[in-house]
Amino acid sequence: MRLGQTSAIYFISKVLASAFGFVATVYLSRVLGEEILGFYGVALSLVFALVLVGNIGFGGAITKRISEGEEPEAYFTAGLLIKTSLFALTAVGVLVFESSINSYVGRDVAIFIILMMGGYVFLNLIRSGLKGNHLVHVEAPLNALKQALRSVFMIGLVIMGWELSGMLLGHFIGTLLVATIGTLILRPSITIPRLEHFTRLLDFAKFSWLGSLRQETFSRADILVLGYFVSSGLTGIYVVAYTLAEFLDIFGRGISTTLFPEISRQAIDGNIDVVRGLTNDALSFAGLILIPGTVGATVIGDRVMRVYGEGFRIGGEVLTLLLIALTIYTYTKQLLNTLNAIDRPDLAFRANGVFVVTNILLNIFLVYSIGWVGAAFATALSAAVGLVLAFRYTWRELRFEVPIKEIVFQTVAALLMGGVVYVVRGLGEAHWIANWNIPFVLLLVGVGASIYFGVLLLISERFRTTVLRNLPDGIPMLG
Repeated sequence: MRLGQTSAIYFISKVLASAFGFVATVYLSRVLGEEILGFYGVALSLVFALVLVGNIGFGGAITKRISEGEEPEAYFTAGLLIKTSLFALTAVGVLVFESSINSYVGRDVAIFIILMMGGYVFLNLIRSGLKGNHLVHVEAPLNALKQALRSVFMIGLVIMGWELSGMLLGHFIGTLLVATIGTLILRPSITIPRLEHFTRLLDFAKFSWLGSLRQETFSRADILVLGYFVSSGLTGIYVVAYTLAEFLDIFGRGISTTLFPEISRQAIDGNIDVVRGLTNDALSFAGLILIPGTVGATVIGDRVMRVYGEGFRIGGEVLTLLLIALTIYTYTKQLLNTLNAIDRPDLAFRANGVFVVTNILLNIFLVYSIGWVGAAFATALSAAVGLVLAFRYTWRELRFEVPIKEIVFQTVAALLMGGVVYVVRGLGEAHWIANWNIPFVLLLVGVGASIYFGVLLLISERFRTTVLRNLPDGIPMLG
């Protein structure tokens, strides 16, 4: 399967997953309000943090070793034993500090946290196996199913009156069911691993664990800090803004997930020119959705946040800042993905170390100093620091070509889109349609997307060629 088509499957699956999540979040935010979403966001961030402690890089290590094609069953089994043992230790820790955890979150959630941790450990192991076996096009639709099942169970349990408990339990049930389905698809063979299998996993994980920490620090550190310093209501608004911003990083995540096993295989075969080309491809399209998304949020961010409820409108500014941060971060992520794929996790480790420390310190300082908006500023600044270091290390290893022209084309198309949307918004707000916020937002988004992709098809030959080349077989190519 062509890489572009694999990325497209991943992207479409993520869009479907996010659509389910969007509908669920809109419903839950309107029914439960900002405060309950704040409790949920802090609890979920704590789950991810604890899963990270109970993982320490072995997920990426399992994917890497399986993707190399030598004794994948032994590496999967070794990973299963390691992750199960670490989960058991972490679960015991949650029980020991149950009262402190409940006090921090603001509700009694410790038992739900253990359940959700177990679900994620199970799911992440299966996902590592799927990605390592070059089954990204299978793993991605499973993610859409996961989000759909979560949404159904969360909404159903909330309707039954369970509120926060229903959200957490529904999240766990959806995760567990999809992990089970993934197991049936992967059909992993369990074999007795040798000491060298554990050793090779550890050799990669001792560097890659900081990459996992970098990802979760970027996604969760701000929410965990906000949970301590600001009200649950503001934290809930921030969680919604971040969830919405993260949706626009779908394509960037799809590229890195798809290309990792391919770059890994080409690096092992010594095809450095191919690795350079794949890195260039990753950077060319990493900001394809985020760049126009950032411009669009600047113009209509307040109206987009109003979709979740009138109280969420104040999150428009935070949404724009988070999208700026995610745009910077997605380029960082592509470069670090290449470093890990060419088996230089030591260099990624250095860049990740600086990023993690910078992010945590800036979040604490800026949230304490200027309030909840400081979390978004901290995320953007730390992402910029990470990008500088990631570029330096990757350039030193590969001397790849930076696709400046493609990034400029995307920026120009986004700015033109922003200008048109700004005018259309101004005209629309003078008429009755502006009183119906959701249809008006859909209209503005539709106009913006049409302008952006239309302009980009006209000015970027590379984008036009890529779209035509990756159309499904049987669709005629134009031009």
